[in-house]
Amino acid sequence: MDKAIFAAGCFWGVEAAFRNVPGVLSTRVGYAGGTLQNPSYRDVCTDQTGHAEAVEVTYDPTRVSYDDLLGEFWKHHDPTTLNRQGPDVGTQYRSAIFYLDAAQEAAARASKDRLEKSHVFRHPVVTEIVPAETFWEAEEYHQRYLEKRGLAHCHTA
Repeated sequence: MDKAIFAAGCFWGVEAAFRNVPGVLSTRVGYAGGTLQNPSYRDVCTDQTGHAEAVEVTYDPTRVSYDDLLGEFWKHHDPTTLNRQGPDVGTQYRSAIFYLDAAQEAAARASKDRLEKSHVFRHPVVTEIVPAETFWEAEEYHQRYLEKRGLAHCHTA
């Protein structure tokens, strides 16, 4: 089992998208990239902690590659909007890849370069590629939020 951490706006839709990928064993929503220890949703929503709403993906690399997960990441949000996804605005909604090792960093940077060179987007890709530090699990009511409401197949766009 390997892990990956992605931030692509509100974590509910991002989690639902990754849960539907064959080879993904589990997901957890939470907070990454900030300074406050053990932040709550209320803390992160102040836009003062530096955290992004993020999803930790546990996957079987014999069934799905990290590159495939990167493809899913790019597919389910707009990586050209700084600190915004749809109606959600603030640094907690930024696009970020939190790498766990040098191989993930290299893959993420190569994937971003390929995306930029493809000219799929008219604007520059602003996704951060930064080392993962502590991933703080979000409150239980956020876990599988859309699934609990019968909306598990809704995706961010």
